[in-house]
Amino acid sequence: MSLSSVLSADAIDSAIKDCQAPDSFCPKKFFQLCGLSKKSPQDVKKVFGILDNDASGFIEEEELKFFLQRFRPGARVLTDKETKAFLSAADDDSDGKIGAEGDNLCVWMMCHSKMQISQSPKEKQSTLQSTFLCGVLISLVRS
Repeated sequence: MSLSSVLSADAIDSAIKDCQAPDSFCPKKFFQLCGLSKKSPQDVKKVFGILDNDASGFIEEEELKFFLQRFRPGARVLTDKETKAFLSAADDDSDGKIGAEGDNLCVWMMCHSKMQISQSPKEKQSTLQSTFLCGVLISLVRS
């Protein structure tokens, strides 16, 4: 399965173009531009599965470094600074990897892609709460 089966090729191109320059990658903006903000939790889980190149159930730092290339072959590699910042933001148990459960990149992607810059703090909190609950439900269904 490829990412273009979940996201439109035009949206992927737009997201890749937006972060062509080194150290310009912003996960939140990337997720919005590529269309993840409009996808269901199931589609976000599919994206996680595609990004988990070795099918270990985790996205390790080395896989994260090539994050953009999973969306578009030939895209640039994330810089060490971008990779570490992305990993730090999504790895809330500090084990050096992002799992589909627990620190849950899926929930992180949904949360950060759905938060709009113009949202008030109260709206952002509501988005965080509903996204967290969605992640909990996904975890319970998989148990």
